[in-house]
Amino acid sequence: MSTETPVAERPTTPAHPKEEARPGRAREAFLRLGEALCTTRAPHQAAVFRIGLTLAIAAFLLREWPHRRVLYGDRSPLSYDMALELGRLDGTFSVLYWSGGRLWFEVVYAVTVAAALAVLVGWRTRTMCVVLMVGMLSLENRNTLVGDGGDNVLKIMVIYLVFTRCAHVWSLDARRRNRKGSSPADRTGVALWSATGLFLLLAFGVETGWPLVLWILWGVQGLWYAIGRWFPESEGRRVLDAISAMLHNTAMLTIAVQVCLIYATSGWYKVQGSRWQEGSALHYALNLEYFEPWPWLSGLLAANTVMVLLMSYGTVMLQVAFPFTLANRKVKNVLLAVMILEHVGIAVLLGIPFFSLAMVACDAVFLPTVFLTVLGARCARLPRPTLPQSSPAA
Repeated sequence: MSTETPVAERPTTPAHPKEEARPGRAREAFLRLGEALCTTRAPHQAAVFRIGLTLAIAAFLLREWPHRRVLYGDRSPLSYDMALELGRLDGTFSVLYWSGGRLWFEVVYAVTVAAALAVLVGWRTRTMCVVLMVGMLSLENRNTLVGDGGDNVLKIMVIYLVFTRCAHVWSLDARRRNRKGSSPADRTGVALWSATGLFLLLAFGVETGWPLVLWILWGVQGLWYAIGRWFPESEGRRVLDAISAMLHNTAMLTIAVQVCLIYATSGWYKVQGSRWQEGSALHYALNLEYFEPWPWLSGLLAANTVMVLLMSYGTVMLQVAFPFTLANRKVKNVLLAVMILEHVGIAVLLGIPFFSLAMVACDAVFLPTVFLTVLGARCARLPRPTLPQSSPAA
């Protein structure tokens, strides 16, 4: 008689604990990744980026107000016909291609300034960001021959700004959302959406290219409002919110990568120059009349050989090293503060404040969240001016 235990009755050896936990850990990691992608990240950094970028744009357009017609309007050396041909060759977009008259130009310029100020304070930010993007691209593409590195930064970053949730905090939109007892019906938003739709219908029709992009943005805005108004707790609302968060996170990551590319390419190109290799490049820049807002200060620094040498080599090392310091938070924060101070110095010494302000706004995406929240809390505690109360009528 056989004493062998049947196969069905044999005790099974338990699997290794690590093998049992592996599927659970993978599922947990996948859920965490999905939660991270569908959650709005770095809202304070996006707010600082919005404020700094639109402040640079508004200040630039207001500064060039007396010269606007010569730079981009009907008095530009680049005539209307030449601008059309250049735009056709480059494949650029500009609403100023529709008409070469002064009235249309003045409208576009004024609306762009108003949109910059609206985005600066965070009023109807989604719509105003699109209006600002169209206006800024239209002005810059009207005469690309007068642009420089600062103009390129503004044109690129204003496109990225459209896809960020830059009004999540520190904006009039956030204040309106947090206000208790507010009416769910947004008459101002509906009127603004209807007006922009009518403008798109009259201006663009159903053409492809940039008009198609604007039509898609306009349609998404209407869908977002409709679902949020009538189906606020539906699955579609949550899906749209997750998609918006993913677009925001992608745009913020793209901005960070763009900043790293700007610094890296600038630094490595400087390394190849003989003047930067010998440490005398800033000496020549400080002696250019075009970049001398304070001649006495430029002359004082240019006469100091040791200072010029340290500033030249330091600039190259900072720009080359910046992308590599992102792996260490403490080193990154120190170097980020030095980079911001460098841009302040460029604005003062070389007289290019708008480019410096735009780059400082781009650097803001790397600022620590704790620093920004503490700064915001301290700013909120600042005393606000009170309006004098009128005495009651006798």
